[in-house]
Amino acid sequence: MTNTTLINTDKYELVVGLEVHAQLSTESKAFSSDSAAFGSGPNTHISPISLGHPGTLPRLNSKVVEYAIKMGLAVESRINLNNHFARKNYFYADLPKGYQISQDTEPVCIGGKVEVKLKSGEIKDIAIHHIHMEEDAGKSMHDQHDTESLIDLNRAGVPLLEIVSEPDMHSAEEAYQYLTEIRRLLRYLDICDGNMEEGSMRCDANISVRLKGSEKLGNRCEVKNLNSIRNVQRAIEHEFLRQVSVIEAGGTIDQNTLNFDADTGETSVLRSKEMANDYRYFPDPDLPPVIISEEQVQNIRKAMPALPKELYHKYTSQLGLPAYDASVITADKEMAMYFEELINHTSHYKAASNWMMGPVKSYLNDNGISISAFALKPARIADIIGLVESGKVSNSVAAQKIFPELIKSPAKTARQIAEEQNLVIDQSSSDVASFIKQALDKHPDKVIEYHKGKKGVLGLFMGEIMKISKGKIDPKKTNQLLIEVLESSK
Repeated sequence: MTNTTLINTDKYELVVGLEVHAQLSTESKAFSSDSAAFGSGPNTHISPISLGHPGTLPRLNSKVVEYAIKMGLAVESRINLNNHFARKNYFYADLPKGYQISQDTEPVCIGGKVEVKLKSGEIKDIAIHHIHMEEDAGKSMHDQHDTESLIDLNRAGVPLLEIVSEPDMHSAEEAYQYLTEIRRLLRYLDICDGNMEEGSMRCDANISVRLKGSEKLGNRCEVKNLNSIRNVQRAIEHEFLRQVSVIEAGGTIDQNTLNFDADTGETSVLRSKEMANDYRYFPDPDLPPVIISEEQVQNIRKAMPALPKELYHKYTSQLGLPAYDASVITADKEMAMYFEELINHTSHYKAASNWMMGPVKSYLNDNGISISAFALKPARIADIIGLVESGKVSNSVAAQKIFPELIKSPAKTARQIAEEQNLVIDQSSSDVASFIKQALDKHPDKVIEYHKGKKGVLGLFMGEIMKISKGKIDPKKTNQLLIEVLESSK
């Protein structure tokens, strides 16, 4: 374990670049018709084509190109209209062809940026170097057998996008927020589920340190196959301290590929880092160039859904929602799409936001389900909001009594449940006046306190009135009437 107690880190700058591998949600593999589905029996989604047997030829899945263009447009990349595939040669047991079909000098997307918001409130653009298309390798398992490594080639040939950032991040938080935003974009575009635990999104972190003010990059170490955004953050934090401690002790950083142990939070050497020339890239002779037209790019752009940044701007600027509300709603695509439909049924936008972040989110969390499995359609939530806004029921009654019953009976309307359970507010001012009188008569000492200036007792009176009326009052109007009664009784 590295002793970091006495290390002076203040004079060093962390430099991080991330390589994100996003497994695309296509039905078939990148260069064959084999299924790309996850979770089937080992070596069931293979064929002579995906295994690269002699006499077979790859054929590009057009969805891979479409999805790559979508991601490029989402991060403001320049789309390369003339694409070529290359063979990346290396020899692992889970790489059946002995090479990986990838892109080298002419990737599909060039440049771009991802905007991140830090805890300090600072907005920063993280630059992207490029995005390229490639196929995945298979999977080696070393813990399934006492003496043998097992190979599952189902994943071999599944399409990937590799999203390569510039070495543009200088804290673990920036890397965390960048990865979170990349995953959110992939999900909004519906091109990758972003599930890091299942390996459909993986991250390699290139980490180096240098003296503050220096322009020259230090030797980098690459931490491979990090399987959660939190582990990426932990690996970066550990590597920063480790590398600084090595340099401070007079050592040098060897350019190695590292493994991260999630249990200990430490890195260890996996192998010496390969350089690009170790892969002996050359153009794939079996695949023709992919020529993309400007018309194709524009058609894809027109068909793209609204992205988080666009929706955030809409909610804060057009609907007048607080920044916090907009951030919470747009954090998850399914939540945002539900809200989009909800505001088609109601113009009470803040109330809609409150219901999404309050009762709806609480119910989803308590039951461990996503909003796609939620029984109530947005129109039903709009019905509840309409009932509250019209003064027919109080917000607390709607949340505590009508909402749970509506979930049990989603075919009913909020008004039906309110009437069935006798929850509709009694608009009779004589009844409300009676409720107020009962509450004040029950607490004469508190009435005296109010007259002495203790306005906080209003809450006690309102609680008592709610109890007596069984919630069948308009809290706002009743509170006004209560103050009038108290003031007139001085």
